[in-house]
Amino acid sequence: MDRQVREGKKYLIAVQEVLGIEHLLNKILGQINLNNTGMICLINNAAILEPLKSIEECNAEEINKNFQINLVAPIVLTSCFINQTDNIQLRRKIINISSGSGTYPAPDMSVYCSTKAEIDMFTQCVGAEQSKQKYPIEVIAVDPGMVDTELQRVARGKNNQDFEMAKFFKQAHQTGQLQTREALGKHLLKIIEKQFQPGKLLKYSEE
Repeated sequence: MDRQVREGKKYLIAVQEVLGIEHLLNKILGQINLNNTGMICLINNAAILEPLKSIEECNAEEINKNFQINLVAPIVLTSCFINQTDNIQLRRKIINISSGSGTYPAPDMSVYCSTKAEIDMFTQCVGAEQSKQKYPIEVIAVDPGMVDTELQRVARGKNNQDFEMAKFFKQAHQTGQLQTREALGKHLLKIIEKQFQPGKLLKYSEE
């Protein structure tokens, strides 16, 4: 693994500003010593939960911001990653972090649930494209289950009267159903190493 990557060098960008993603990714890839690298992996993990209300109460700005971060940014990153690594003869992998919310129609979560459902479909479509390539990229989606993240804290911090699902998130936290981010990180390292068919949708328990 490249020294700069191993030491956790960070590049910051507001992911809703998708027009800057291509330049940033090109800069990051340029910092990687390909002679000392066995694989390049992109993990699309950025997401926001809000707006958490019925769709007629959501305004255009809230909807647009959610889609830009949860869906458009991962699509643009995936496109740029495939394009910019096309001539690199290394194992390449893309992991899109999905959610059970993509298959469960929850009230007051229509925007978030929609983006996560679309991430799964996008992953399968790109997987179908890559399966035809001579050196396909392993693009997969991983549903991590319930993890104690900022998104969970936002959900359970809502008033039960304002957000119907708040009680579900509070109960999950109170009964110890949430896994830690550290545990998920270790699990993702195993998934990174393991090979999968392009377009595979994984649940946390299926590693």
